[in-house]
Amino acid sequence: MRLARHPSRRLAAIAATLLAVTAGPAFAQPSDGLRERLYDWSDGVLVVAHRACHAPAPSRGMDRVAPENSLAALDRCVALGVDMVEIDVRRTADGALVILHDATVDRTTDGHGRVSEMTLAQVQALRLKGSDANEAPPTLEAFLAHAQGRILINLDVKEPIAEQVAQVVLDSEAAGQVLVKARPEAGAAPMADLPAYRSLAFMPMVGSVKGRALGAPADVAAMQVMAENRIPAIELCDLRRSEFKAVRAQARLSRVRLWSNALARKGFKGVVARARAGGAAADGRVTWRRLIDDGVSVIQTNRPAALLDYLDARGLRGAARPVVNAAL
Repeated sequence: MRLARHPSRRLAAIAATLLAVTAGPAFAQPSDGLRERLYDWSDGVLVVAHRACHAPAPSRGMDRVAPENSLAALDRCVALGVDMVEIDVRRTADGALVILHDATVDRTTDGHGRVSEMTLAQVQALRLKGSDANEAPPTLEAFLAHAQGRILINLDVKEPIAEQVAQVVLDSEAAGQVLVKARPEAGAAPMADLPAYRSLAFMPMVGSVKGRALGAPADVAAMQVMAENRIPAIELCDLRRSEFKAVRAQARLSRVRLWSNALARKGFKGVVARARAGGAAADGRVTWRRLIDDGVSVIQTNRPAALLDYLDARGLRGAARPVVNAAL
């Protein structure tokens, strides 16, 4: 569906742009300014470490693997200068929130079983694989406390527990550093203004999920940028090229960032499809270049140190202006 055929939507998006220019986020900024770059679409490319910085970073003298979603991996991100860590939140049988990606603990710890069937005490008795620090899976509260004042945090909430997660974040001293996200349905009102999200930074995810389209992505984006609680970015999820261009137009009009995964089989179609095949090979310079040249300014990666090196070499950190390819 083309925006030109819907002048009312275009006017609404322009109104959202004026609001975005004059209004700040609905919460206080931390004193060290961690949030400013996220909300400034023109301030270089941001690096998001997928499940924190677990991969080796030989160019920075870090040769060993760290456990994903761990405090050790968080410390590595801070040392590297990564902008944001992405972590995964699940709930235990007794209602505690813990940082684990999988529904079971088998892959990442020395234990077995489903997180939802274990108590917090049982989870914390486990040890993360590859942890020199003898570390247990952290609680959300512990992770937020450890990150306070140091780095931005993106929460990938794996279960329908948004309200509980939001309350824990709001009760923490790191609330101003946290970005939450969710997928709006077609025609949904701005999700950033829902009770669970309106006091936090929120990012809508637009596109397909497991092959199912959730409405025309540009229409979804046009609605979400109208939130009173200004959004800093839109996450792109498996878009066709034409869909990406339409969403990009909305993002530029509203001066919000575009976020894409650089992981294998992630991001928008037409970029990863042209990248070299296979796992980490798709999370490399070919993909990064195409994403950035197409206007993406937040990249989630399993290789944050390598991406930082690449951005430094291209001069795309700090106050670098956004890349806008006029031919597209």
